Amino acid sequence: MSKDDNIISLIDDNGKEQKFEVMATFDIEEDEYAVLFPLTKEESEDGAYILRIEYDENGDFVLVNIEDEEELENAVSVYEAIVDEML
Repeated sequence: MSKDDNIISLIDDNGKEQKFEVMATFDIEEDEYAVLFPLTKEESEDGAYILRIEYDENGDFVLVNIEDEEELENAVSVYEAIVDEML
């Protein structure tokens, strides 16, 4: 797998395309999550994004913002634990 296989494009709220590298995916119970890092310098200053992975009626994955603060905090904690284990 090449690095380009981990690059995805998302459209922001303003209709502007942004490119991200998928750095990791992980599961918490029944839910799947993806950790994305922006490839543009302006966006990269914001750090990583963690989004929930869901699937549409065709079985294609869809990345969804995590609205629930507790769910987001849990996802961040799990990702940080994964990173700590790798170091």
